[in-house]
Amino acid sequence: MQARAYALAFAVCLSFAGGAQAESGIASVYGNGDGYAGRKTASGERMNPGAMTAAHKTLPFGSHVRVTNKKNGRTVTVRINDRGPFVRGRVIDLSPAAARALGFAGLAPVTLAR
Repeated sequence: MQARAYALAFAVCLSFAGGAQAESGIASVYGNGDGYAGRKTASGERMNPGAMTAAHKTLPFGSHVRVTNKKNGRTVTVRINDRGPFVRGRVIDLSPAAARALGFAGLAPVTLAR
């Protein structure tokens, strides 16, 4: 039993040793005239188009992610509160406020860092 606890502690240490993990792909916008605004997200809170929030397929709810627009270098930090996107090639769905801060309205190439 003690060996298992040490192995688990070692694995947790290794997961943090690498520093921030990055992911690249396409970001999209949701919650602006598409029926999502005001509806409950997967985390249970209401989708607020004015909040700096986002949907990601696997990151834990409440995680903060730094998103950088590769085209203009703008960066914003968002909180994960929903699941998605469910379109191949897309890595994150951003609230309209977060997309505006990054300088785009539809799709944009981004890098995510935790």
